[in-house]
Amino acid sequence: MTVRPLLLIQAGTPPDAIRAQVGDLPRWFGAAMDRDSQAFEIVRVFEGAPLPEPDVHRAAIITGSWSMVTDLHAWSEATADWIRRAVAINTPLFGVCYGHQLMAHALGGKVGYHPRGREMGCMDIERLPLAQTEPLLAGAPQRFKAHLTHLQTVVQLPAGAEVLARSAHDPHQVVRYSPTAISTQFHPEFTPAISSACISTRRHVLREEGLDPTAILSQLDDTPTPLLMLRRFVEAYA
Repeated sequence: MTVRPLLLIQAGTPPDAIRAQVGDLPRWFGAAMDRDSQAFEIVRVFEGAPLPEPDVHRAAIITGSWSMVTDLHAWSEATADWIRRAVAINTPLFGVCYGHQLMAHALGGKVGYHPRGREMGCMDIERLPLAQTEPLLAGAPQRFKAHLTHLQTVVQLPAGAEVLARSAHDPHQVVRYSPTAISTQFHPEFTPAISSACISTRRHVLREEGLDPTAILSQLDDTPTPLLMLRRFVEAYA
């Protein structure tokens, strides 16, 4: 069996102010996976780039975005269709933030704005009992830190999906759809520097929403458990 290069399905690009500080998403994921960008193929679906046909021997990561799943952009809906076909043949998939929500949407769940508003910063995640059967979370502590930034959420899970972790703010932090398809609302690819750049560029908006950006910045930390999840996925399938 020949394993083909990992597919990075890029669903968006940061604003210029963030890119100037910490670069673009392929750089973030490459560093997190400890892989050179030459080791994976990047498809910028948010610009209309076509995806190759799903392949059971080619794992894919679906990134975060600055778009909203409920906007139903043509490129996003095309990616959702690709996800359905990929899951049907057991293609290994890992969705992150927008990718997490898009996977749930594609497979019959419901996505919408979180009724409690934005979740942003380095937050506590609680591992749930079903996580004991998930290799990507093997040995994970009961509680661990993760970087988050999102306004929308998985409001209703697809049929058969399992919740492996939650936060106080969001009940669907890690969702498993099949033995080879999983997604996280949090960002395993984020570092404190990336999270800081995202928070700093939104200071004014955060204050308007009643949040304290200075306090959020002060709580940033390394997040080894989410990072290990991503690396284990890559090691297992790519």
